[in-house]
Amino acid sequence: MARRNSSLGLFGLFGRSEDLRQLDRALRSVDLHPSMVPEAVKLTVVGLLKDHAIGDEPAPQSYQSAAELVAYCMIGAEGFAGANDTALALRMEQRIEDALEHGKTLDAQLVLVTLTAGVIQPSVVEQFGLTSEAD
Repeated sequence: MARRNSSLGLFGLFGRSEDLRQLDRALRSVDLHPSMVPEAVKLTVVGLLKDHAIGDEPAPQSYQSAAELVAYCMIGAEGFAGANDTALALRMEQRIEDALEHGKTLDAQLVLVTLTAGVIQPSVVEQFGLTSEAD
């Protein structure tokens, strides 16, 4: 089955696709306003979730999981822990460390998206020694 494309909507005439609305809700739940995340980043994240989905569509919890990691990368450790909780921030740090160790996982791709889009918090880049191949 062909992958269904996401839709941003057009001039308010056509609705935003459900996958992007799910990601927006998940971003809000971790205190990152969706308007702070470029649409290109959100479209890429949703595309990655679809690529890694076990069925036709990503599981609902996958949007939450992706939003947590993207938010951590964009907000940084202190801001993320302050807006959420320290335990969740520590889990995000472990996910980033695991992603760096294991390579081409979904988490590694999500971190790379924030890095290449230039929306990653500099403190996260420094903390984990992140670089893109273009660097």
